[in-house]
Amino acid sequence: MPAAKTIRRALLLIIPVLLLAGWMIWRQLQGPELPGYRLETRPLVQRVVASGEVDSQSLAQVGSEITGVIAVRHVREGDAVKAGDLLLELRDDEQRARLREAEAALRQLIDSSRPQAQATLREAQNNLEQADRELQRRETLFERKLLASEALEQARRATLTARVVRDRARFAAAAVGEGGSEEQVLRQRLEAARANLAKARIHAQVDGIVQTREVEPGDLVQPGRTLLTIARSGSSEILLPLDEKNLAPIELGQAARIIADAYPDRVLPARVSFIAPSVDTARGTIDVHLDLLEPADFLRQGMTVSVNIETGRREQALVLPNDALRARDGTRAQVLRVNDGVVERVGVRLGMLGTALSEVSEGLAAGDLVLIGDAEEGQRVRVREQAIPTGIQD
Repeated sequence: MPAAKTIRRALLLIIPVLLLAGWMIWRQLQGPELPGYRLETRPLVQRVVASGEVDSQSLAQVGSEITGVIAVRHVREGDAVKAGDLLLELRDDEQRARLREAEAALRQLIDSSRPQAQATLREAQNNLEQADRELQRRETLFERKLLASEALEQARRATLTARVVRDRARFAAAAVGEGGSEEQVLRQRLEAARANLAKARIHAQVDGIVQTREVEPGDLVQPGRTLLTIARSGSSEILLPLDEKNLAPIELGQAARIIADAYPDRVLPARVSFIAPSVDTARGTIDVHLDLLEPADFLRQGMTVSVNIETGRREQALVLPNDALRARDGTRAQVLRVNDGVVERVGVRLGMLGTALSEVSEGLAAGDLVLIGDAEEGQRVRVREQAIPTGIQD
């Protein structure tokens, strides 16, 4: 009996050792354990993600139409202005003097020149009438042989002279009369003086935000010089210098999401509105413009934003994380598929390409196991399945 107990005890010790050894040998025969993915179908959104900046489609440059000295500046950078708001005032002493001069000239015409011309016309008309009566009297005497022809001729010349004087007085009175040429000239001069005075006050022509100011009180300004720059309200857009390698999927009208670095909790919808016709060879980028679809008054010129452009969508696609792709060349790549525990190299064709996930259109099927790490073709391996990321917006 003691011998039997000893044998049983030995077996109890040997059997676990043998089982452990057998399990280890089986594990070695199965190969190393490597991480991998099991392919599955799911909705897939293809996106291009990049950084851009807030820009303005329309910048209004404010200048002066006349030469002058700045007297008062009413705005500075960042101020919101409405069309008609007073921005700058120029010294207007000279313009006011010209306006007073034009007003005085018009008053002189109305109060002095016009009455004098009318009086001169009445006098000339009276003189002509008197000359006509004298001519008629002398003609009567001449017909009766009571007057010499020389006296008659003098009366005729006097009448002609009086008529010429009357006509000149009539023209002069018409010129200075109400609505006459003199009044029109003086009124135009008055309007010009008022316009020049108005030019000394520079107003905003558009609603917007003051972006830059290049002038201070006391500065001499001339026509052609930009004094202020105003970004028109509602004209903000996003300027995206996109790496040219990401250009292929970008198309006009594509939807996008904009998040300003300064306001990470505010997401703005946008759309692609313009793609530059040429690439910046120095930087290897191409400018893409996006229009904001909602008002965003909190955005400022030059503000940095993150841009997420949706370039494609599949309601159901066979997806594979990009870290499992090898020898990728455009839409072609290779993967290490595990078939019955044996590694095999398989060529695949890709559909939509994303930054984290890509669509497999040929070469694999749902449920296939694909390795992440390196392995030799024909090698036996065990796969430690990794979950395909679900929170990544490709």
